[in-house]
Amino acid sequence: MVPASFRTAVVRARAASTVGLTAASALALACVAGTASSGPAAAAAAAMPAPPACQALQSRYPQFKGKTLVDAVNPHTPGYEALDPQDPSKYIGFDIDLAETIGDCLGFTLTYKPVTFAALLTTLSSGQADIVISDIYATEERAKAADFITYSKVFDGVLVAKSNPKKISGINASLCGTTAAENTGYVEIPLIQNLAPECKAQNKPAAEIQLYDNNANCIQAILAGRADTYINDVNTVDQAVKAYPDKLEKATAVTLPYSVGIAVPKDKPEFRDAVLAALTEIQKAGIETRLLEKWSLGAGTLDAPRLVMAK
Repeated sequence: MVPASFRTAVVRARAASTVGLTAASALALACVAGTASSGPAAAAAAAMPAPPACQALQSRYPQFKGKTLVDAVNPHTPGYEALDPQDPSKYIGFDIDLAETIGDCLGFTLTYKPVTFAALLTTLSSGQADIVISDIYATEERAKAADFITYSKVFDGVLVAKSNPKKISGINASLCGTTAAENTGYVEIPLIQNLAPECKAQNKPAAEIQLYDNNANCIQAILAGRADTYINDVNTVDQAVKAYPDKLEKATAVTLPYSVGIAVPKDKPEFRDAVLAALTEIQKAGIETRLLEKWSLGAGTLDAPRLVMAK
């Protein structure tokens, strides 16, 4: 775990933009621990103006105009969603900007409910949130709990200690006999577990997995020598390397067969269709591309909207 004294110092400087980060600020961003302490908060600033086509969408879906909806987020992924260091009652990041732009397009406003990553979909399905835009991968398994609308491709980085002493080269047999630190509920967990038969065939022990509630504790596990690797979104991994260039490195990057998606309740098809239509117009207008560039996430990660639903 992150020492209490260090965590206290970090809380004061949580989550600035990834644009122009110094090593010190990146360190603070990478080491946020726990969840936000109170109820729904606001975005730090207005998102980019919605495209003109959104006026027609508001006429088509008038039931959402003027509403205040709740977006469940796990606010510990700098660049995507994190607390504003200037005002810890507000959030900043690509996902926050995208959510605000979608809201602007359809005429609703948003508040934000901070939860652990593993609780994102249960918060949605229980009715405590109306939408989830929080760097969550849209998988068929998760689609059993919610409908997803994709908006970003998935590229994972493999974080290891400096010089990669265990010679880890990806989500493959190089993980046999190692210990991976992962976030509870992340898709990387079954991918690592599925390597067990291959490890056994090579007379090697299967990889062990340590579960944590956020990115910060996974990174700290490697720094403390408790774990050998952490596999997650490549931007998160790159940020950790920037924060600890003498202690960590990215062994490789891998492409996962998923997309990042917006989760909406399965019993609200009109809301799903409205969000899909709004996201389509936002992408057509080039707004999502500009937001990706603003947060240094790479315009090449943009993924055309499509539905991922349970079969």
